[in-house]
Amino acid sequence: MEQTIHFYRPDLRRRTPEMRSPEYVQMSTAAAITLGLMPGRMYRTDCTHCLNLLVTYPEGCRANCAYCGLARHREEARDYADRNFIRVDWPTCRFDEVIARMRSGADRGCFQRMCISMITHPDSDADTRVLLAKWVRAVPHVPVSILSNPTTMKRDDLVELKALGAEIFTVALDAVTPAIFERTRGRSVNSPHRWEKYWQAIHWAAEVFGPERFGVHLICGMGETEQEMLTLCQTIRDLGGHNHLFAFFPERGALMEDWPACDPGQWRRVQLGRYLIDYAGGRIERMRFDAAGRLTDFGLPRETLEAIIASGKPFRTSGCPGPEADVSACNRPYGDSPPSDIRSYPFPLEAQDLQRVRRQLEGN
Repeated sequence: MEQTIHFYRPDLRRRTPEMRSPEYVQMSTAAAITLGLMPGRMYRTDCTHCLNLLVTYPEGCRANCAYCGLARHREEARDYADRNFIRVDWPTCRFDEVIARMRSGADRGCFQRMCISMITHPDSDADTRVLLAKWVRAVPHVPVSILSNPTTMKRDDLVELKALGAEIFTVALDAVTPAIFERTRGRSVNSPHRWEKYWQAIHWAAEVFGPERFGVHLICGMGETEQEMLTLCQTIRDLGGHNHLFAFFPERGALMEDWPACDPGQWRRVQLGRYLIDYAGGRIERMRFDAAGRLTDFGLPRETLEAIIASGKPFRTSGCPGPEADVSACNRPYGDSPPSDIRSYPFPLEAQDLQRVRRQLEGN
């Protein structure tokens, strides 16, 4: 019998116009379960290790990204809180309640990191600073990452966030090429984001936060080749940052809801190539690709590559780090796939998991 992840929808999802940041925040379902705000269980894992928070406003995000559950075009939703985001519901809670539960130990020590995710809204920048400052004062032992909104930010905003205590700054570039960016989140979909502005923020992050303290989110499977994806990963690594990968999975109600989920073989090859570039000294120049941009040679001796595959680490969720630099604290349980077809493993891989991964790497 197929095992599934179970999510519940308590009254804390019901919102009013007064439920807005910084008094309120949304959080991932996994975070709500880990904090004890929602009953539920997650397949093969007891908790998430990152408290993912999202600034929230009843009027919602003003961007219109074609793949996003929060996109502006989904105004037909009865309530902004009813929109799913990276596959799951994001319940709403008072930020003071979140802090109180953290200080009481309700998370059982699971959280290794907290992340504040911004959206495109006039109040997002200021409210993110309020949330950050309050968290650092109250829960100083849990480091903070910022998932930014470059469209509304200036360089001084990054300087201030770092001064307030943010440890890592990330940019959700998502699209790997200018053409895909334009098609999915630029003028073509009546959205305010611009490729040049996002890259400006990436360079600011490299300057302000420094090496190993910034990252870029990339979505695999939106029409790019494996060579294009890994070339961009190499660019980010050469700047001193890390690459946080997501397998494309169509969001219900998004403009791209009929776009196919990322091919598993493509995903596994890109996961492995990204890990080699970020953590194992791999170089795009030593990798080989066919005429269609498909990865055919990872540029390492077979024995070395096999040892890295056997560790399982390349196939775990990639994001901001926990105690181990190459293992993400942000394990995002089932954020890009159902448990029946795991793409990003939120836990260490076992023998049967590695067998499946190897078959997918080989295209089976």
